[in-house]
Amino acid sequence: MNRFRRLLLAGVSAGAAGSVLLLHAQTPDSSRDGAASRSAAGSGPILIVGDSLSAEYGIARGTGWVELLRGRLRDQGKSSTVINASVSGETTAGGRTRIDGLLKRQRPSIVIIELGGNDALRGLDLNLTRGNLIEMITRSRDAGARVLLLGMKVPPNYGKSYADAFERLFVSVARETGTALVPFFLEGLADRLEYFQTDRIHPNESAQPKMLDNVWPQLQTLL
Repeated sequence: MNRFRRLLLAGVSAGAAGSVLLLHAQTPDSSRDGAASRSAAGSGPILIVGDSLSAEYGIARGTGWVELLRGRLRDQGKSSTVINASVSGETTAGGRTRIDGLLKRQRPSIVIIELGGNDALRGLDLNLTRGNLIEMITRSRDAGARVLLLGMKVPPNYGKSYADAFERLFVSVARETGTALVPFFLEGLADRLEYFQTDRIHPNESAQPKMLDNVWPQLQTLL
């Protein structure tokens, strides 16, 4: 296990003592994903481009938050199709490489980007992470899709400067691009070990409804 993964385990284990910083930034205005994009995108599917947090890593198939999203949309009488293009271990660089092909094949009306955590695990340059996210957002918009960005954090034992910079990254990207943002995808979960698998990194089945609840309010504004 590499040093970054050991640090993440330590951060999650610290629990309510404050291992994971809470983000209180305001959600950016998503007006640039407004009527013009809505008209252009039409009734295409919701495309989710994420990593293991969205790919049902370590849990039973059909129990992840993406599958729960399909059920919620169905229960509310919405006809949206959900395409899950998430890959365990994916970085923002991998997502940037794949996004053009996904947009061409799926023609989504909404793109949910859930990437960045593995960049931090690998200690990658956050300027590259930022550039990759902006490029994915731009390409999605150019294809007529509305975009929702899911923010992540790292524990402060990565070093305060790195943790703070990673925390601010998603907010600054969302503000610069006018993209709807979920400030912290694992809000209410990260400091509670009962919501994690034995690796203390990946959320378990009981965490999935809360993950969906964290995404739903911002996603609703784009539907």
